[in-house]
Amino acid sequence: MKKWLFFLFAVLAVIVLTACTANESAGEGDPSESNDSDDAQTEEPSEKVLYLNNGVEPTSFDPPIGFDSNSWQALNNLMEGLTRLGKDDQPQPATAEDWDISDDGKEYTFYIRDDAKWSNGDDVTADDFVYAWKRMLDPETGSPAAFLGYFIEGGEAFNSGEGSADDVAVVAEDDKTFKVTLTAPTGYFLNVIANPAFFPINQAVAEENPEWFAEADTFVGNGPFILESWKHDTSMVMAKNDQYWDAETVKLDKVNWAMVNDSNTEYQMYQSGDLDTSGVPSDMAEELMSGDDVIIEDQAGTYFYRFNVTKEPFQNTKIRKAFAMAVDQQQIVEYVTKNGEKPAYGFVAPGFTGPSGNDFRETNGNLVEFDPEKAKTLLEEGMAEEGYDELPPVTLSYNTSDSHKAIAETLQQMLKQNIGVDVELANAEWNVFLQDQKDLKHQLSRSSFLHDYADPINALESFITDSSMNRTGWSNAEFDGLIAKAKAEANEEKRWEYMYEAEKVLFDEMPIFPIYFYNQVLLQKENVTGIVRHPVGYMELKWADKN
Repeated sequence: MKKWLFFLFAVLAVIVLTACTANESAGEGDPSESNDSDDAQTEEPSEKVLYLNNGVEPTSFDPPIGFDSNSWQALNNLMEGLTRLGKDDQPQPATAEDWDISDDGKEYTFYIRDDAKWSNGDDVTADDFVYAWKRMLDPETGSPAAFLGYFIEGGEAFNSGEGSADDVAVVAEDDKTFKVTLTAPTGYFLNVIANPAFFPINQAVAEENPEWFAEADTFVGNGPFILESWKHDTSMVMAKNDQYWDAETVKLDKVNWAMVNDSNTEYQMYQSGDLDTSGVPSDMAEELMSGDDVIIEDQAGTYFYRFNVTKEPFQNTKIRKAFAMAVDQQQIVEYVTKNGEKPAYGFVAPGFTGPSGNDFRETNGNLVEFDPEKAKTLLEEGMAEEGYDELPPVTLSYNTSDSHKAIAETLQQMLKQNIGVDVELANAEWNVFLQDQKDLKHQLSRSSFLHDYADPINALESFITDSSMNRTGWSNAEFDGLIAKAKAEANEEKRWEYMYEAEKVLFDEMPIFPIYFYNQVLLQKENVTGIVRHPVGYMELKWADKN
């Protein structure tokens, strides 16, 4: 079965509008006092250099560890998997030039290009993929992306400590033939493996230097660009990779990345010519949104807050619901963010079309709505159930960013006004904030999710028991069972019914509450063309140009 059959599967399964996981870091960052102007000064007149802002230091360029948009923006252009999302957001041949799919839809055989090279000149081999995928699933690696490999036979058992690496069904049949066996037919598998977590790793380089990914002079990739320099927390420079199999397509000579997380500073740099793209500061949205340089694109993901159900008072479902129903999402998108986002009343974003032809979000409807009177009643009932005369102190945590601060302050006001609850605010830099969230140290904390691949299950699977993406302490056997059934179900109508029910269970328990669905709003210079921003959160510079 040749690769054309994948597209038939994709039509039956989903319309690929979106796909991060997820990612917890959409739109967030750490402060930087300056971008790197030294590199700009050494630019050759004939060079095509694109100036972008990454916001913060990447979490990691180790593919299974840098599982967020802060890392993906650059990493997706420094490396490449078996497939790459094309200009139409569909998977296309990349390091693999072709593939076969077995009649039962469970076995994929990939044929790696003869001219696929690492930036150090080594051949990219099937063993590099075997090494990388097993390493992602190795519990010792601690990859937050490991759950994506549970589609692979033996993957979940190995990652959970109940199996071995030998049981993971990935095999190098020869230097250029890579075979993988899945637990069940998965029509969107070629989309899943475009995620950076599935990038290969040069085994010889990694075994010689386990920290190969940490510095520019040791980084070895196989993508359109190489990492020329990296001044941590300040800037990065990527240069065209002449070893890349499709180097003729790449038009840019270099990409300079700043690391500035203040939206107003970013805009000032855009105005002065230090950046070629910029976000739109919320306080300037009305002025800028009608400009000719504004780009608005789809993005599949949700800005939301997590309750920690292991900390008082959020062990109580009614108290969680009271907080959720005291928040007016419409007011936030109209008067705080002001970038044309849609208020979110469920977790799965719009844009996923099911077998009936209807959008998931429209079919499952609004699962939480602003209702301050009901919120007050639920708060009183929840406090009575817990024996509270007064609510224990609550701290709302967010990572440092002017936009996150504005939303947090608005929530603080809404909770006070609508249910009479005083909430303290606390912020921390991204890496500290994220680790504390993973360690369940926060009571109530902001979050974001961007799809890793184009299916609603990717959003919902984040909240199964013990998922690295859960970060709420919440566990529900019915929810876990519905997700397991959905992932094993070949009948699309039944699979979608399981997903509808799972989202309803999630909101009946309310370990989270949504704020808005993401879009991508930015300013871009007129002389810049060809940047592809996929709804899943990856940026493609392979086709970018600057005149």
